[in-house]
Amino acid sequence: MRQDTRAYLLLVGCSLIWGFTFVAQRLGAEHLGAYAFNAARGYLGVLALLPLVWFLDTRAARSPHERLQAWRSVVKPGLFIGLMLTGGQTLQQLGIEQTTAGNASFVTGLYMVLVPLAGVLFGQRTTGFTWAGIALAVPGLFLLTWTGGTIGAGDLLVLIGTLFWTFQILGVGRFARRVDPIRLSVAQFAVMAVVSHVIAVVQSPDAFAGLLPAFGAVAFAGILSTGVAFTLQVLGQRHARASIAAMIMSLESLWGAVGGALLLGERFTTLGYVGAALMMTGILVAQVPSRAEREAELSGEAAPPVPVPEPPSTALRDD
Repeated sequence: MRQDTRAYLLLVGCSLIWGFTFVAQRLGAEHLGAYAFNAARGYLGVLALLPLVWFLDTRAARSPHERLQAWRSVVKPGLFIGLMLTGGQTLQQLGIEQTTAGNASFVTGLYMVLVPLAGVLFGQRTTGFTWAGIALAVPGLFLLTWTGGTIGAGDLLVLIGTLFWTFQILGVGRFARRVDPIRLSVAQFAVMAVVSHVIAVVQSPDAFAGLLPAFGAVAFAGILSTGVAFTLQVLGQRHARASIAAMIMSLESLWGAVGGALLLGERFTTLGYVGAALMMTGILVAQVPSRAEREAELSGEAAPPVPVPEPPSTALRDD
């Protein structure tokens, strides 16, 4: 099998896991509140990523001092990005209690469109493909979420959460070149775990009473969606063109809907299917690189960053 083909298959597996994580979140919501679920997921995410940190440190032959300095460098950015992650993940989990996994996956996928748009605030150029993606995704969102003359409450919470995801990913894009991106991910998951844990027990001393029946869902979201999917992404992006990798991982929204249909029996309305198709098209169109980006990528001078869907828990690049 060709090296690039293997890389793209690894990325498909990565997006598949992230998409099906919406199903795990929906199932976990039946037993755990949003804060307790996110705390448990965050702790498992940290444990899942630490072996990857050790492996990369060992391969790079980093000294103990270098490893300590690498951890220190992610404290401040990890705090900010972790708080954005906590906000996005909390609203997503609260919303998914009131909507379907399919809806949540497509609404969350809007960050693929919003990130380059928000980048304008930081002086980044926006391509015509981004505007075309927005023109398709916005009416698609309306058709997907409009019920009974109003947008569904769960969909609205997930939509607001997407704003947190947008700034979380912009934050990762800002800091990922300066610090170890895997350690940065560990830091943000740790922040989410601790903050969510504190809020959960303040709200209810027995907030984690439903952990055992929800453990399978929590483990999928915390271990597979983090440790395994991150590893697949790191391996895949080594030999994949960034533009194609971004489009493959945009399929997370589609996999979320497929998982909801297969495992939860979810179905869209007729208008919902039209809306989902428009949103998926808009998300993919927004990932098309500009001519300058394509030329730079092909020449090996630069590659556009690949946002990490996931729940957009992180935006990881293997520099």
